[in-house]
Amino acid sequence: MKASADCGPCLMKRILFQSRIAGTGREFEAVKQCMGRYSELMVEGVCSAAIATDVHALCYRIMDNDDPYLQMKIDADRIAEQYLPLAQRFIDSSEDRLHAAVRVSLIGNIMDFGSGIAIDSPDEFGRMFDSLLNQGIESDEFDMLEQLISSSSVILYAFDNCGESQFDKLLIREIKALGKRVVGVVRGAPILNDVTMEDALRIGLDRELDRIVSTGEFAIGFPEHVGDPGFQEELASAGLLITKGMANYESLSDYDMPVPVVFLLRAKCAPVAASLNVPVGTNVVRVKRVE
Repeated sequence: MKASADCGPCLMKRILFQSRIAGTGREFEAVKQCMGRYSELMVEGVCSAAIATDVHALCYRIMDNDDPYLQMKIDADRIAEQYLPLAQRFIDSSEDRLHAAVRVSLIGNIMDFGSGIAIDSPDEFGRMFDSLLNQGIESDEFDMLEQLISSSSVILYAFDNCGESQFDKLLIREIKALGKRVVGVVRGAPILNDVTMEDALRIGLDRELDRIVSTGEFAIGFPEHVGDPGFQEELASAGLLITKGMANYESLSDYDMPVPVVFLLRAKCAPVAASLNVPVGTNVVRVKRVE
């Protein structure tokens, strides 16, 4: 997805937020330097995720903290886990378990801290649970997703936020119940509150998946070239890549993958919503076929 004028203020809010939670007292310097770097990178047609990756890398160096969101990630996982029994009952009572599990997986995508477009604390999630679940999917290409799952023996599943990944477990179980091999894809290094290998192991994703591979490096969403050998090995035999969240959408929506890509996300900002041609706040299932 191409960057827009809206991306600047959003990115700087995130820089300020994470600089403060890092507690180093260097938020002024972080915002100053990151604004300068952003102005250098912001040119017509550049990918929003690529800019954000570079700016966040600078911020992390200034903070001298390689995982400022760690405690927030742990808290998000703990709070989300409390709602798993309710989410499971929702799936169990549905006439279409797979579709219900997709709806459940979308709930956690609200756990996007510090941007000003979602929530700023895991504690805010509880009061939104019922309304999020009842919202459903307003832009829904589920039928195409179901067909792609049916025709694929190996499926890659790219995670987004901690907390959200607790609900992803329930969708993964439904896919595996169909006899599919499911391989998880996590971030190659801590970035924002996204799932890394350490985070995945902490909540037992290794027990849900057939294998976990990574994007190979510090990146918002996917880097332009994923160098992780495990990912490349699994991609060669996969029939489908399911991705969660806006960062994966921003990094892959204009990139041609060798397999169909399904984006499961909540369009939480105006640029992403405009790119998808939906209102802000819409839950989306969107399929990108191989061209």
